[in-house]
Amino acid sequence: MVSWFGAMQAQDVRSMRWAVAMRTQKPSFAAFERAFNAGTIVRAHLQRCTWQLVAAEDYHWMRAAIYEKGLSVMNGWTSAMGFKFSAKEKERALGIIEDLLDRQHVATEEEIDTALFAGDIPREHMRYSHHLRMAELEGLVCSGPLGPKNTYMLVRDRIGESGPIDLDEALEKLTAKYFRSHGPATLEDFVWWSGLNRGDCKRGIAALGKALEAVRMGGRTYYLHEACRIRGFRSGSVLLLPSYDEYLIGYKSRDVVLHPDHAHHAHDKKGIFRHVVALDGEIVGNWHPSARDGGITVFKEGVSLPESASQKAWQSFLGAKSPLPLA
Repeated sequence: MVSWFGAMQAQDVRSMRWAVAMRTQKPSFAAFERAFNAGTIVRAHLQRCTWQLVAAEDYHWMRAAIYEKGLSVMNGWTSAMGFKFSAKEKERALGIIEDLLDRQHVATEEEIDTALFAGDIPREHMRYSHHLRMAELEGLVCSGPLGPKNTYMLVRDRIGESGPIDLDEALEKLTAKYFRSHGPATLEDFVWWSGLNRGDCKRGIAALGKALEAVRMGGRTYYLHEACRIRGFRSGSVLLLPSYDEYLIGYKSRDVVLHPDHAHHAHDKKGIFRHVVALDGEIVGNWHPSARDGGITVFKEGVSLPESASQKAWQSFLGAKSPLPLA
């Protein structure tokens, strides 16, 4: 499932489990956790320098595809905050992180912060956070096993070493995975999701040739991948989507399924996404995973949810049997 998507937003650890599980025939948090703890899927800062879930088999080429843009984003952040890190400090920080993980195999953010401070890396300006993200961007570290706190491991221990990577092939793969899993979608959607430059995204689309069909609708050009399913719609479908779900965050053109007047119910202006309810593909309400009955509410006037479909969606969530309930 994760490999089919290419990458799935994983900003919230609990929500990412349901984002994957709900798209399987038998939703199971335990199955997700087994795959994650085995290193079959990993979590790292990739597209837009935000948390993403990726299949281990896709990690190396995907990181290579977004590396230059990711480096530009990281440099932009530090510049906007009014400080810079020397190449010497970066090299020393990466060395400290590598030595720590060589010794103990798995480490938490707190342990990495402590090791950096002990190695004379100052704590001001959240330096540990910057250096940890750089370690991810450089392909040194990725997620370790699930636990009460984020853990990290060396990529070579978790996934293995990378072979030669052709960047043009990587871009083509990234483009195909996006439109195959997110289509119909626009160029602007792909630019947003990938974090790449518009020119690179156009090259990726061109490389797919006849595998993508351009369709003009509502003043926009959408691309449909040949593997997209465009038939079989079922009315009365209710989905309980977790916060930061690809159904919304994977697109720039969210107004297609979420009226702009209702956008504040789904996410705020700072990019915090909430749990939402979809009825026949349209975002019409919210839900609360920690509520006893799901706390389902509808914010779109004149809409009511089919009781049976709502209960089925809620029971599917409960049936996933998460040892760490969504918050």
